[in-house]
Amino acid sequence: MRIEALKLAPVKGSLAETPILDKSVQPEKSFGEFLQEALDNVNKLQNDSKQASLNLAAGKIEDVAEVTIASEKAAIALQLTMQVRNKVVDAYQEVMRMQV
Repeated sequence: MRIEALKLAPVKGSLAETPILDKSVQPEKSFGEFLQEALDNVNKLQNDSKQASLNLAAGKIEDVAEVTIASEKAAIALQLTMQVRNKVVDAYQEVMRMQV
């Protein structure tokens, strides 16, 4: 079997021209701002779920599916947040175990 080197194909445009990476389209966020925004979103989902449950108990919402969906969105977002936190703590502990 013969192994040949990969040949690079030319790429049209540059990464800076793409809307996702164009700094004029999207301002750069720091990691702290990104994290704060994600936690605010999880908190909003939790508050929406609580409000939907209260509205169901008060008779303002008749569709139980809306309350169930809001509750599941909040639960999944919280589970994801906890898993990310656990991974960050594990990574931190692994770095602390490294010998310099």
